[in-house]
Amino acid sequence: MKLITEVNQDISYVKENVDGKKNYYIEGKFMGYDEPNKNGRIYPKAVMEKEVGRYQDLINEKRSLGELGHPPTPTVNLNQVSHLINELKINHDGAVYGKAKILGTPMGKIAEGLLDEGVRLGVSSRGVGSLKEKNGINEVQDDFQLSTVDIVSDPSAPNAFVNGIMENSDWVCNNGVWTQFQIEKAQQYIKKTSKKQLDEAKLEVFKKFLNIIK
Repeated sequence: MKLITEVNQDISYVKENVDGKKNYYIEGKFMGYDEPNKNGRIYPKAVMEKEVGRYQDLINEKRSLGELGHPPTPTVNLNQVSHLINELKINHDGAVYGKAKILGTPMGKIAEGLLDEGVRLGVSSRGVGSLKEKNGINEVQDDFQLSTVDIVSDPSAPNAFVNGIMENSDWVCNNGVWTQFQIEKAQQYIKKTSKKQLDEAKLEVFKKFLNIIK
């Protein structure tokens, strides 16, 4: 599966005072569907509806954490967490609306400081899935799994982010954790194999892969 990320800049932030405590939120368009994006990818509405529906469990369990910055892996690093996504829903205008609360973590405090200084922040979705090319557009397939939506800066050239999406890296799920270690190890093993034994080596690697995903 590929690591798939998308940058979106159409968000705003809100400050709410509750019992004298100031809470920060970001809200707006977190993702889009049914139209090709700037990265040459399209998310079918059915795929997005499925994932938004599944993600509600994480929201209800308060496990829908996001990071400040955009790491090149599908997993969420707790030491980089800045916000908690508490709303994600499909709109009828080709957008997925989201709202997230900025947390009192070190990265959350940095995000608050940036917002107070008037810095415009964007968001970027992060997930894993496969792509299928249709008429020059990469369509995200039904196996797509949304990991989170991160807070990112708002560059004048959004491609500065999307060029680093690591779409050449494959990930497998090992006990609920996406890891590339097994793949790198398998690649090294195949490279060391002679041409005469190549088919046998590939079969062995495939069997190990099947054992991982059982």
